[in-house]
Amino acid sequence: MTESKSAQELFQAAYENRYTWEPTFPGYTAAVKFHKGDDIFTGTILVKPNLSAEVTGIENEEARKSIIGQLREVAIHRVRRTFAETHSMNTFAYGETDATGAIEILMPEKPMGDRYKLRNNEVCHVHRHLHGVMVTIDTFSSHDTGAGYLSHRYDSIYADPETGEIKSGKIVFEDNYQEVGGFQLLSQRIIEGVDDGQPTTTEFSFTNFELLPAKVEAVAAAV
Repeated sequence: MTESKSAQELFQAAYENRYTWEPTFPGYTAAVKFHKGDDIFTGTILVKPNLSAEVTGIENEEARKSIIGQLREVAIHRVRRTFAETHSMNTFAYGETDATGAIEILMPEKPMGDRYKLRNNEVCHVHRHLHGVMVTIDTFSSHDTGAGYLSHRYDSIYADPETGEIKSGKIVFEDNYQEVGGFQLLSQRIIEGVDDGQPTTTEFSFTNFELLPAKVEAVAAAV
């Protein structure tokens, strides 16, 4: 543990080490391939500068919703917010250091026991009460983009915050990215889970990326 730094300072450094999109993010289009079980769908996606997403060329509503859901989830984590904007109302304290060297960061004012773990200036464990569900995420590997890290392989578990009962089995994710015009864009997401007691694998693949033209703000001529 770095005694010279407070828990907040250590957590803030890891928070600010995450990769996020520049405010100039223009949006993009790409080809998409959705593969689940025996079903394969192909189409085109549009992610707008406001981070909303559209899918065309796929009539299957479940497939469309799945693709849009993943794109929205990724975009939410690419939004750049300052530490103060996100955590100004929170306090942090040191917890234990585990056998891997991960440092636990506690949030004492959170009655549900919200906490994080940090390793190598990255958040490698999240345990938070969100929207009536206790979410636990463990990250096992990451991408170093040179402008912050992106999670590569990680899992998540959703549980009842009161009873601890697991609401869904462990879901394992693997994400890969492609750099396009200075922006890291999701090129592949593989999700491994269980459906009706049977293991399932769902894959989202994105290719043929094209950034949208950057908006040019009109400048009034001086009179």
